[in-house]
Amino acid sequence: MEISTVDVRYLKEKYGTPLYIYDVAHLKRNMEGYLKYFKSNEFETEVLFASKAFSVKEVLRIAKEEGMSLDVVSMGELYTALKVDFPKDRIYFHGNNKTIEELEYAISIGIGIIVVDNLMELYAIDEITKKLSKSIRILIRMNVGVEAHTHKFIVTSHVDSKFGVLYNSEDYKEMLEVIKKNPLIKFKGFHSHIGSQIFDLNAFKAALEKLLNITKEFDFPLVLNIGGGFAVHYTDEDKPIPFDIVSKTLIEVAEEALKKTNIKIEKLCIEPGRSIVAEAGYTLYTIGFMKKTPNKEYYFIDGGMTDNIRPALYQAKYDCDIVGKENEEKTEVVTIAGKCCESGDLIIEGARLPKAAIGDLLITYTTGAYGYSMSSNYNKALTPAVVFVEDGKDYLAVRRQTLDELIEREV
Repeated sequence: MEISTVDVRYLKEKYGTPLYIYDVAHLKRNMEGYLKYFKSNEFETEVLFASKAFSVKEVLRIAKEEGMSLDVVSMGELYTALKVDFPKDRIYFHGNNKTIEELEYAISIGIGIIVVDNLMELYAIDEITKKLSKSIRILIRMNVGVEAHTHKFIVTSHVDSKFGVLYNSEDYKEMLEVIKKNPLIKFKGFHSHIGSQIFDLNAFKAALEKLLNITKEFDFPLVLNIGGGFAVHYTDEDKPIPFDIVSKTLIEVAEEALKKTNIKIEKLCIEPGRSIVAEAGYTLYTIGFMKKTPNKEYYFIDGGMTDNIRPALYQAKYDCDIVGKENEEKTEVVTIAGKCCESGDLIIEGARLPKAAIGDLLITYTTGAYGYSMSSNYNKALTPAVVFVEDGKDYLAVRRQTLDELIEREV
């Protein structure tokens, strides 16, 4: 098996397993696709990479070079972006509970936009701007009440969500008053994000229409950010909407609203993360022991929930193959289990595979989003290496954690 004409068995010998592998051409193709199709002649557009999906310096360098903007949700993600000289004016800072330290730092360095999640955060920003005598541009995150069909843990827009404010709520009205009284707070518009791994195009249209209705109250052009959540293909059960269709549809909805009403749009933004990196990423494992029980057959791998928590957290599903046996008859129905001391450390249940032998390599597909980002040192597991492949060449993006690094902060 090859990725970008690089043999994965060679990668195993060079970098070891578990190993995260990224196809650079696939990454760039996805970024360029959004930038190409998310365009309008009526207003500005901006495509932000949602870095929480995969935040390492190399992918941020690529996003910067491709001309994308960026969203970050923590000091750590912001710091990583700044270390690759990502333009500050193209960075949006999200989060429902930004610390005072984070807000002061973001405002002091002149970050592009802060997406304000709640009333108390706005009061903190009000105090900080006055203390520093620094202005800041903001969007208000709205809870538009559109509940997409997604896992309950990744739905972010129902009425009791921890994210955003409800339109015409007392908090919303008070936020507008705070903004009016402080000329250092530059109100630019609204943000919304309704969830993740969404297959229903109508959900995005409904959320955007809600934001467009709110803009009718304002007599100046607003920035509207519809967020992300665009689905990807994990298994054959998944039927994601192609990014060109998502992009064009959102543009059309906004342009139609401009024709029919007197609203004004300065800019429309989206924030794809998963749909840029997920399918460009793979995780490579070495199969160790195997076991049969009365009702199951297990293939044990040298990784697990420490490098991919999503099956345990969201019951996420994946496809896989045994390297070199992709075309062999898949006679076995097996559970791919990790090496953690947890019964829930299962990467794939009911995988159809050929008969395996100890030392075979197992590759899982579409692991480029939230694998490395959500990895952990549970059971003192070492964080795997991350390698990028392009045009037949490989290069290390993140080296494998060492045992000394594992305990270097312990005193």
